[in-house]
Amino acid sequence: MHTPIFHYIYDPLCGWCYGAAPLLACVHELDNVTLALHGGGLMSGRSVTAELRRFVMENDARIGKISGQRFGRDYVDGLLLDETAVFDSVPPIAAILAAQACGADGYAMLVALQQAHFVAGRKIADQAVLVELAIAQGIEAGVFQQSLAQQLSGPVEQHIVASRARLAGAGGGGFPTLVLEQGGQMTPLDISGYYGQVEPWRADLIAITRNV
Repeated sequence: MHTPIFHYIYDPLCGWCYGAAPLLACVHELDNVTLALHGGGLMSGRSVTAELRRFVMENDARIGKISGQRFGRDYVDGLLLDETAVFDSVPPIAAILAAQACGADGYAMLVALQQAHFVAGRKIADQAVLVELAIAQGIEAGVFQQSLAQQLSGPVEQHIVASRARLAGAGGGGFPTLVLEQGGQMTPLDISGYYGQVEPWRADLIAITRNV
């Protein structure tokens, strides 16, 4: 009997991934399954501008309405107005890989990153913020910094390339994409209709895993 693997293709800066956070939590809570995280690299060195703010705010309004997820005031009226801020997916993805390399839970780091960005309006591309979040996960600062530097030296870029290839192979339309692997078979799971519908998703998820 093969342990089911849920492959989650995501990005820390993706609003729809934040909207799907309660759904991913249901996957993480399942017994006897593996949750594999694959960061896709949505943004690279993009400065906050009026155009970016307008685009993000329009999407966030829709995401919030559909999912019920809250976007914090420090994010809406702080980070999105800060033209010194740079949105870059690479450092937070590297932080998740570094946390996993340190023996911590990559999922917990993803949740912390999403809360820091979308609620607290923190600059999650900044190493100081990443170290602070790692310490909160119980990782020693120096150990995490060393691991993060190692990831940023090349492995994180390879990870992103592999994640994008996995996304293309799954026929995913973007982030987030969830794929169930069981016995070598890959089955994409459409979560788009479950935003804001946590209990129906939980019930269907249990039924899915009971049948694999």
